[in-house]
Amino acid sequence: MKTVMPTELRGNIFKLLDEVLSTGIPSEINKGGKKLRIVPVGKSDRFENIISRPNVIQGHRNDLADIHWKKGVKLDLP
Repeated sequence: MKTVMPTELRGNIFKLLDEVLSTGIPSEINKGGKKLRIVPVGKSDRFENIISRPNVIQGHRNDLADIHWKKGVKLDLP
């Protein structure tokens, strides 16, 4: 959670509000030793922000469970 002072909030309020809305992570404002929070109302779907990377894993996900690492890895260190 990000904590800001009122002067920083005043200068960057729109940026801070956009950040809270896009990430779903609340921000705190520290005012005279007391804290206030800016939180999004309702549930945010964090999966909406996931970047698709279709070429990261080639093949089927179940094939990863059957990999035998001892065949392809040499553990003989110098």
